[in-house]
Amino acid sequence: MNGLIIIGKIVGVHGVRGELKVYPITDDAHRFLKLKDCFLCKSDKDPKQDRPAVVKSARIDKEMVLIKLEGLDDRTLAEEYRGLFIAVTRENAVKLPEGHYFVVDLIGLEVIDDARGPLGRISDCYETGANHIIEVKRKGKKDLLIPYLNAICYEVDLEGGTFRVRLPEGLYEIYE
Repeated sequence: MNGLIIIGKIVGVHGVRGELKVYPITDDAHRFLKLKDCFLCKSDKDPKQDRPAVVKSARIDKEMVLIKLEGLDDRTLAEEYRGLFIAVTRENAVKLPEGHYFVVDLIGLEVIDDARGPLGRISDCYETGANHIIEVKRKGKKDLLIPYLNAICYEVDLEGGTFRVRLPEGLYEIYE
């Protein structure tokens, strides 16, 4: 499991003093208000500790978070940060309730359906507003999209590397 957890994406700048506009990729945007140390990453698929950064201040602005980093005091320089992801170490990540997982921990798990057996491996997870969608990469077939609902996705075994599902009737056939 990767040591970094992506918590936001820099989507723009705010003002002339280098404040960054961040789209939060977390259930609780208020976590940014306590954030001190973070990393700026080029990719959300395989975050690496590209650039350590220190958060000087953070505030919530509508659906976004405005962050001021130490040493970043210029709008032009801040523009270069657009598109980067903000990550924290696993130790600095919020503690999740039982039964909740970081997306990075689900990527690569083998998806096993009760009726069909192994389907493929989780390659991504999307938020749709109503619920999350799990994308399953299958060899030689179209990717399978599964709603991440308790009625469908009933067991996650991080140690064993499996993600067990009971696909509703007709869902599998859509992708065949």
